[in-house]
Amino acid sequence: MKSYRKELWFETKKRREFINITPLVEECVRESGIKEGLLLCNAMHITASVFINDDEPGLHKDFENFLEKLAPEKPYDQYYHNTYEDNADAHLKRTIMGREVVVAITDGKLDLGPWEQIFYGEFDGRRKKRVLVKIIGE
Repeated sequence: MKSYRKELWFETKKRREFINITPLVEECVRESGIKEGLLLCNAMHITASVFINDDEPGLHKDFENFLEKLAPEKPYDQYYHNTYEDNADAHLKRTIMGREVVVAITDGKLDLGPWEQIFYGEFDGRRKKRVLVKIIGE
């Protein structure tokens, strides 16, 4: 069995963004040389997420609206966590959207559904953060 590991780094210009990272993850699969196996892709920061969904701008706006209703950024003083930070909402949003995805690799390709894409979700951006890609298989 072979193993592959790579870190992908992101620094968003805005506090919250969704970035389609599918092409970057596909490149990792090619680099790994693994034809059959499993890929783990996870955010390595507690205010960021990796998730799978459709790459449709209206849906991304719906995510933003949904998350903001569940965990509004402001007022900052509504959260116990925000005694010296202002990112409690980002922690909650990450919990809702999830930490990682696992995708099968079949015949050297990501085994995704017809509209599925892999996204990096940033909820407290404007600084460097990383995503881990780990692939095991043969």
